[in-house]
Order: sequence, then C-alpha cells, then structure tokens
Amino acid sequence: MVFRQLKAGRDFAAQNPVAGQMVNFVYLIGDRESGEAALVDPAWDVRGLLEVAAAEGLKVRRALISHYHPDHVGGNLFGHIVEGLAALQELQPVQVHVEKHEAEGLRRVTGLSAGDLVCHDSGDRVQIGSIPVELIHTPGHTPGSQCFLLGERLVAGDTLFVRGCGRVDLPGGDPEQMYYSLTQRLAHLPDDTVLYPGHDYGPTPTSTLGEERAANLYLRVPSLRDWLRMMGRGLMEEI
Repeated sequence: MVFRQLKAGRDFAAQNPVAGQMVNFVYLIGDRESGEAALVDPAWDVRGLLEVAAAEGLKVRRALISHYHPDHVGGNLFGHIVEGLAALQELQPVQVHVEKHEAEGLRRVTGLSAGDLVCHDSGDRVQIGSIPVELIHTPGHTPGSQCFLLGERLVAGDTLFVRGCGRVDLPGGDPEQMYYSLTQRLAHLPDDTVLYPGHDYGPTPTSTLGEERAANLYLRVPSLRDWLRMMGRGLMEEI
C-alpha cells in the first residue's frame, strides 16, 4: 500500500498563500500492484496532486470525501475560489464517495451532478485495488462527516484533530452529534490506531487515539451536559 499525508502549501499548492494558511492535509492511498489510487479531500491544486500520484506509478480512480466544506472539496471559501472536485472531474474523472447525508451539500458547493457521486452508509467499504477502506459516519462538524479506516490508520477529516476537534458552530454543525461521534462512534477503535487529521493544527501531524484519549481535552469531557457547556450552548434546552 502507498499511503501519503500531503500538506497544502508544502507538498502541493506551494504558491498559494491561502492554502498555506489553511494547512489542509490531502491523503493519497494507492495499491501499487493494481496501480489504482484514491485521494481523500482533493482540493487547492488538483494537477499537483495528480502529479504526486503519477510519480508513485498510480492513477487516481476515486475521491473519498470527509465533508463538503470548500477547503476540502473546492468551491467558494469566503470569496476565495478553491480548486477541487470540479477540476478533478475535468482532468481525471473519478467516482466521488460521500456519506449520503452530505451529498446535497457537496453538490451545492462543487456543482457536481448526482451521477458523479457514490453515496454511502456508515460501515460501507470501498476497495482501492486490494485495499479495503471502512467508512465511519461521524456527524457533528457537518451532518455527513465521515472518517476512513484503513487497518490501523484513521483518516479523520475535521472530526478529530491532534489535540482538538472540528468546529460545531458553522452551518450544519451539531455539538451533540459531535460529542457522540467522539465518545461513541470512534470509541471502539484501539489505542494504537494512528490518527491522520484533516488539518495540521496540532503539535504534530499525526498522533494515536491512545495519546489523544489521554491528552485531548475534547475526548476527556465526562458528560454531554459538560460538553454543551464547553461548546457554548449552555443549558437553555433544559429550561
């Protein structure tokens, strides 16, 4: 298996100052025997990402989408146009794998058609050559956020960062769902699972779930009540 963590502003989109500020990670997953590859959240510099794949002897056949925000899929990011899936479909048409609750938002942001998308439920598997990837629905940052599990690797998008988690105050965010995603939907994964986040926001580009359970404040909140207080919703729902 080829597995590469690629950082915007460094490994691709090096001349784009906005990409450098956003420090997105894109992941290249490939099966060297079949030559088939997938990109997780291809944005900012599609041609550059395809060149990285080609240098590994791989052809991108699929895009795995963690969520529909433009810095991960392309589109209008606060007035800045981010290159993404629309450009990928022009240069190298692929199957775009998205959680079913995210499909409408993804189409709205990128302009893709329904025929471009493959919609999934949690627990579905996608094959990249001989490599199985399990899809885990983790709503909270957006309604259809999902993580990708490849053996001992968890590609978490904006659900879980090193020493942090995704925002829940943007449109579609849900703090209660985020709490359950972090404390229940990912709880079955072992401590030695390696975390690969969607942005380089932490002290290191990767971590393990064991390290995060010990040191990440957002994984140490004892109750939903305390979580909602911390995330700013207070107790108005209980009054």
